[in-house]
Amino acid sequence: MRVLARRNALAQELHDSIGHTLTASTIQAAVAGELMDSDPAAARRALTRTGLRTLLSAQSDLDVVAEAADGAEVLPLVVASQPDVVLMDVRMPEMNGIEATRRLRAAGLPKPPKVVVITTFENDEYVYDALRAGASGFIRKRAPVAQIAHAVRLVATGDSVLFPDSIRELAAERPRRPEPRTGTRTGTRTGSRTDSRTDTLTPREIEIVRLMALGLSNRETAARLKVSLETVKTHVGNVLTKLDANNRTQAVLLAYEAGLVNPRESPSARW
Repeated sequence: MRVLARRNALAQELHDSIGHTLTASTIQAAVAGELMDSDPAAARRALTRTGLRTLLSAQSDLDVVAEAADGAEVLPLVVASQPDVVLMDVRMPEMNGIEATRRLRAAGLPKPPKVVVITTFENDEYVYDALRAGASGFIRKRAPVAQIAHAVRLVATGDSVLFPDSIRELAAERPRRPEPRTGTRTGTRTGSRTDSRTDTLTPREIEIVRLMALGLSNRETAARLKVSLETVKTHVGNVLTKLDANNRTQAVLLAYEAGLVNPRESPSARW
């Protein structure tokens, strides 16, 4: 028992020190990441990825199918292993996670994987760019294993925004553009950014995107609006299409930028 406890402790310690690339089964996921600048040794990076693989593989519904030490390796590995989710470190030696995410989205894959960004700090400026590039959410490197596994499962379903409060705080820290909104529907905007895509949303679709920003699932949204689940799914699909968004998170970021939702406002004040 002591040996097993020590092994688990070592695996957690390794996980806490770095980022990785993997893939999971029932839900399949992939993680791409680099070691912290303080220890660039390739051997330790490989050992750390092994630790994360061990931790995630212990989950009954996750299967780690691939590892990558750099962003340039992600696309070929995704094509070969076809994961459902990629855990992507933002900062890697040759190609960073932002560019790797962009390339995944531009590759025209028939079933592109969801991307969860791994970062050291929740307010990392690179995280926002990765989310805008198409990542579905982000999580801290030092998060508990259960939380990382939860992130993989939630993003795989695509039914709600991962950690909506963190997304809101991240958006609130972004500097605002000076130009005011003009010529838009009265009462539909709370900010000053310009994006013509949001002008195509109907009042009901604006309600939907605001509930998405709160992190509500389709079922919870249907209950809140007293409509059918299929109706909500149709509205969500229309929102993503009109905003040219890859996922809910990207749609929510566009809503924040366009002023449909004010990230500096308390979520409880909206409803």
